[in-house]
Amino acid sequence: MLMNESREFLRLLGYPSGDLYDLPTSTKRFPDGAQYRIEIPSVEGPRALQATLEEADRLGVTIHRVSQGSGIMLLADDEIKEMCEMCAEPGIELSLFVGPRGTWDISAQPFTTAGKVAALRHEGADQLVYAMEDLKRGASLGLRGALVADEGLLLLTKEMKKQGILPQDFVVKVSVQMMASNPVSIKLMEDLGADTYNVPTALTLPKLAAIRQATDMPIDLYVEVPDGFGGFIRHYEIPEFIRILAPVYIKFGLRNHPDVYPSGKHLESINVDLCKARVHRASLGMQVIERYFSEAVTSELGAEGLGIPVSKSLNKTSI
Repeated sequence: MLMNESREFLRLLGYPSGDLYDLPTSTKRFPDGAQYRIEIPSVEGPRALQATLEEADRLGVTIHRVSQGSGIMLLADDEIKEMCEMCAEPGIELSLFVGPRGTWDISAQPFTTAGKVAALRHEGADQLVYAMEDLKRGASLGLRGALVADEGLLLLTKEMKKQGILPQDFVVKVSVQMMASNPVSIKLMEDLGADTYNVPTALTLPKLAAIRQATDMPIDLYVEVPDGFGGFIRHYEIPEFIRILAPVYIKFGLRNHPDVYPSGKHLESINVDLCKARVHRASLGMQVIERYFSEAVTSELGAEGLGIPVSKSLNKTSI
């Protein structure tokens, strides 16, 4: 009886009363009517991006978003401008991480067994200021998308958009390292300002279906997961992910690869090879879609809602 009362309380608040084992088909869509888009993560710098785009062209893979983990702070202005130009022309979203964060600070807490939950959150008010400066610099160079992993910074991005400090079309992507894992906490992320949310990697289909019922924002989902987040390879589930979670970014990480964060010139050649491997994995995932869910609708490049950067030639003045 008490459990039924709790389930009814959730329902009255507008949330699912439990995980959805009937796996209902999502009727929600991207603004262009599409069900899914493709994301390639860990594209660390201009040369890695160039290799990603060339391999995608060779294999016939449409990539809607590329994301990067080392952060805006570790890219020079010219590198950010170059990456923005490469993505602006075909109409691909570019999402760069915000820094600094806890794991790169002087505190030992994020490296302790219990303190790992601090992950990439920002310690203290100064780090929030640094992160805001990262966002402002990126936007002034043409960037229109960034990853965040801190609830406080997420709220600040919402306020920065309201005040015109960030462009209204700036896409705030919440990192998988935020780790909110249930419908209520993920809806909270949306309320705080998330435009798209990367769910944890080991959630079952019923848990994911319940999350989709609670939020309208696009969900980002690894279908191949880096080792640090579990190393799962869930290619055969892609059709169900699309059916249940639309609108969804199908995200191809890579298992069995070295830690390249923070990246730089010293890791450039291996980053290029890793990006090519991720695009190859994406081509395999697309084949699964073609075989088992060929009617699934994807977006064209340049579609509404993508955080497409402004190229250097168009970005004569800062915002």
